[in-house]
Amino acid sequence: MAAGRVMVVGGTHGNERNAPWLLGAWQRHPTLLRSSGLALELVLGNPEAHAAGHRYLDRDLNRSFVPSLLAAAEPGDRELRRARELLHRHGPEGTAPCLVALDLHSTTAAMGNSLVVYGRRPADLALAAGLQQRLGLPVYLHEHDAAQTGYLVESWPCGLVLEVGPVPQGVINATICRQTQLALEAALAVLAGARAGELQQPQELVVHRHLGSLDLPRHGDGSPAAVVHPQRQHRDWHRIGAGEPLFLTAEGTTIGFHPEGDLADQPVWAVFINEAAYGEKGIALSLTRREVWPVQPAWGRALRDLARGLQSAG
Repeated sequence: MAAGRVMVVGGTHGNERNAPWLLGAWQRHPTLLRSSGLALELVLGNPEAHAAGHRYLDRDLNRSFVPSLLAAAEPGDRELRRARELLHRHGPEGTAPCLVALDLHSTTAAMGNSLVVYGRRPADLALAAGLQQRLGLPVYLHEHDAAQTGYLVESWPCGLVLEVGPVPQGVINATICRQTQLALEAALAVLAGARAGELQQPQELVVHRHLGSLDLPRHGDGSPAAVVHPQRQHRDWHRIGAGEPLFLTAEGTTIGFHPEGDLADQPVWAVFINEAAYGEKGIALSLTRREVWPVQPAWGRALRDLARGLQSAG
C-alpha cells in the first residue's frame, strides 16, 4: 500500500460547526494540535453546506459513499460530486492519498465523547480498542442496517467517527471543541504507536452493537403523535427495560418500551436519543446490545501493517 496521510475531516455536515472551527484554528496555528508526528490532511467535508449553514444541500454527504452511486455516469447531486472529489484527491489512490479517515462530528444527543465504528474491519477495531483503553470511550458498532449506508470513513482503509455532544446545531461550544481535540489527539497517538511498532491494546473491547432504530409514534398524516419521554431524554448509553417510559403524548399518556422478537431476549441500551438530524430519517433513538469482545491479535497486526504506510509530519 502506498504511503499516505491521516485525513482529519470536519464539517461533513454543514450545520455542525465545532470541528470546522477547530480545523481553521489548526490550519492557522499548526502547533495547537499534537499530531504525534504524523502527517495530516485537514479537510472541510462539505464546504457548500457549511457556507449555507445546512446539514447538506441535496443529500447527506455521510450517506453518499455508496459504490453504485459513486460509479454512476451522471454527475449526480452536489454531495455525490463532493464525495467523488474527496476520493479523487484523498482516497488511497488519490493525488494526495490518505490511509486513515478520522471524521469529527457533534450531536444534539447526550452521547458525550464516543466512537462510531462501521462494520468489523480489523484495523478499525484495533484503533477503537486503543482509544477505549486511553480514554474509556464507548463504542457504537453500526452494522447490518440497509437503510443507513454509504458512510465516509468506509471508503478509506481505516477510519472511525469521533462523536461529541450534546450541542445544538450551528453552535460552537468551547467544551465540545476541547473534548473533540482531546479525542482526536488520542486517536493520533494510537496510530503513531502502531506505526512505531508500539501499539498497546486492552484485553477486551466493549461495544454497543446496533440492533435497529425506533421512530416516534405518528398520526396518519405522518406528524408526530408523541415525543420522547422526559425520563428517557438525555439517557444515552443507559439500559432500557420492557415497560419503561419511552414516549409521551400531548394528552399526557405514557407509551412504554415493548420489545419484540430478538429485542425481548436480552437487555438493550439506547443511543442517539432525539438527535435533531435523525427526525427526517424516521429515527427517534437507536437500540444496541452491550457486548464484551476479546481483542484479537489480528486486529493489532492489521493496524500496524497499515500504520507503517503513514507519512511523518514535516
